[in-house]
Amino acid sequence: MTNELALDRQVCFALYSASRATTAVYRPMLERLGITYPQYLVLLVLWEKDGRGVREIGAALDLDTGTLSPLLKRLERLGFIERRRLVTDERRVEIHLTDAGSALRQQALDIPRQLAGNTGMAVADLEKLRDALVALTTALHSTAVHTTDPGTTEGNPS
Repeated sequence: MTNELALDRQVCFALYSASRATTAVYRPMLERLGITYPQYLVLLVLWEKDGRGVREIGAALDLDTGTLSPLLKRLERLGFIERRRLVTDERRVEIHLTDAGSALRQQALDIPRQLAGNTGMAVADLEKLRDALVALTTALHSTAVHTTDPGTTEGNPS
C-alpha cells in the first residue's frame, strides 16, 4: 500500500526542493556579478525590454509592488537601474537600465550554460523541463482563478 501523503510523493515538495537547489547553484554565479537571484530576475525582464513600468515588471515576475519596490531600490543604489516618472502621468514610474545595468548583461550571458553544466542535464532536457513547469504554472493559475474558497457556498450545490 502506497502512502499518498509521503513527502517524497508530493509535487509541491519536489518543486520546493528543486527551487531551493536551483537558487543555491545560481548564488555564486550571481555573487560574482554583485546581485542576488531576485535582482537577476528583474534584470532579465529589463534586458528583454528596457523602460518597463513597475506594474509590468511585477506582472512578468508574479510579484506584488511591496516585494518588488525594495528590489528596485537596491538595484538603483547599485547603479544598475534608474527610475523615471512619466512626463504624461507623474503617478507612473518607468524602470530603465543604466549603462552599468546594460553592460552587466554581457557578464551574465554564460549563466544558463553554467546552470546546465551544474545539473548534468542536456540543455534540451532543461528546456523541456522548463516548458513543462511553465505549462504546470499556467494550469495552476487557471485553476486558482476558477476555484472558490471552500468556506463559501459559491459553486457548492446544496
